[in-house]
Amino acid sequence: MRASLFITCYNDTLFPETGRAVVALLERLGVALDFHPQQTCCGQMHANTGFHPEAISLAQRFVRLYQDAEAIVIPSSSCVAMIREQYAGLFEELGDTGLRQACAALLPRVFELSEFLIDKLGVDDVGAYFPHRVTYHASCHGLRALALGDRPGRLLAKVRGLDLVPLANLDRCCGFGGTFAVKNGEVSSAMLAEKLRDVTATGAEYCTALDNSCLMHLGGALHRQFAGMKTIHLAEILASTETLRAEARS
Repeated sequence: MRASLFITCYNDTLFPETGRAVVALLERLGVALDFHPQQTCCGQMHANTGFHPEAISLAQRFVRLYQDAEAIVIPSSSCVAMIREQYAGLFEELGDTGLRQACAALLPRVFELSEFLIDKLGVDDVGAYFPHRVTYHASCHGLRALALGDRPGRLLAKVRGLDLVPLANLDRCCGFGGTFAVKNGEVSSAMLAEKLRDVTATGAEYCTALDNSCLMHLGGALHRQFAGMKTIHLAEILASTETLRAEARS
C-alpha cells in the first residue's frame, strides 16, 4: 500500500532521526511512502494559544495537501489528536462547508504510527531487534485523546532482545503539555519530578514514548540529573534490526 508521511515540527527541527526511522521501518514492511516537502505544521501550538486564524490556515494547508492520500502516518499522538479533535471546530469557525466535508473524509485516513502498524497493516511483530532494558511512557494525547491502549506495548513486546519494564503510574502526565511547561513552569517541574521518580525506579536503559515533545522534557531532566538513562522514540526501536546494529558496529 501507499502512505504519506507527515513529519512534525519537533521531529523536523530537533529529532530528525525519528522521521528516518519511520521511513526505514515502513519501507521494510513494504509500504510505499510519499513525502510532501510543502508540509509545515499541524497548527496545534497556534490553536492552543488562541491564534485561530493562523491555526486555520495551517489546517487548510494540511487538508488540501493530503486530501488524496491513501493514508497519512504521523509519529506523534499529539499532532494526530490536534487534527482529529480541533480541525472540525476550526473549519466551522471559518464557515467553510467544503473544508469541513473534506476534513471529515480525510480523518479516517490519518494514523498515529502504532495505529497504522496494528490497525491498518495488521502487524505487531515488525522484525525489530533492540537488546536493551526499556520502559514506556504513555503520553497524554495517546492515552486519552486517541485511546491507543495496548498498541505500543504489543509492538514493544514483540521486539527481540528487548526487556520491557512496566512503568508505575502510567497514566500520569510528564508535565510538558507544550506551552503549559512555559506558562506554568513550577507546576510542570513538580509533575516532571514525580514522573522521573517512576521512570528512574525502573532501572531501564531507555525510556520510550510516541511523542518527542514528552521525550525532550524527560530527557532534559534525566541529563541534568546525570541519570544515565536515554530517551528514544518508539519508531527508532521498531526500525532497529540485528543487521542494522551489526553494520553500525562494523
